[in-house]
Amino acid sequence: MALALATDLPVGLGTLGVALIMAVTVATLAAKGWALDTTLGVLAHSALAFGLVAASFVPSVRSDLSAWLFGDILAVSRSDLAFVWAGSLLVAGLLAWRWQALLTATLNEDLAHASGLNPDRERLVLVLALAIVVAVAIKVVGALLIAAMLIIPAAAARALSRTPEAMALAASGIGALATLAGLAFSLWQDTPAGPSIIAAAALCFALSVGVGRARHI
Repeated sequence: MALALATDLPVGLGTLGVALIMAVTVATLAAKGWALDTTLGVLAHSALAFGLVAASFVPSVRSDLSAWLFGDILAVSRSDLAFVWAGSLLVAGLLAWRWQALLTATLNEDLAHASGLNPDRERLVLVLALAIVVAVAIKVVGALLIAAMLIIPAAAARALSRTPEAMALAASGIGALATLAGLAFSLWQDTPAGPSIIAAAALCFALSVGVGRARHI
């Protein structure tokens, strides 16, 4: 994002390019035995820190950092919406194409090998999809909050689902519901859109945990 703003390139394309490079780096290191979660966490936060430092050298960007950190729904243009739709359709198509292979490689690498799959390739597909999601959502939710929207809806769906497919669909629905509820509250109470969306997602998680426990009583 900082490089794109400094060079007058479209921020979405700049973010996507760097995100894809980071995704390939994470997948490559994971294939060499590095822990995927640790590698992703270290590189993601390091990239955020270096990006903020780089942005501090661009005078015109300093006043706009909060919008990129926490999101700004009012700044989303028609071209941004087209970018979001294109990225969303690409990720949906990628998951539909590789779903069974991704699921098998994620659950059991030995089973994936026995089925003729390459877990390293499936891991690369997964992190590339993750990179696209981050790139298209960063302007709405912000760099600091995007991880929450990747984790909370999935965690909420886990308490309500019995199959991976049901969990994926439930997570998508909860994410959409949290987004609409957060935007509605933001419009009603004039609160920041990004944090309002995350707060709504957290409430959905709390509700799902309660419902999940009630179902097992």
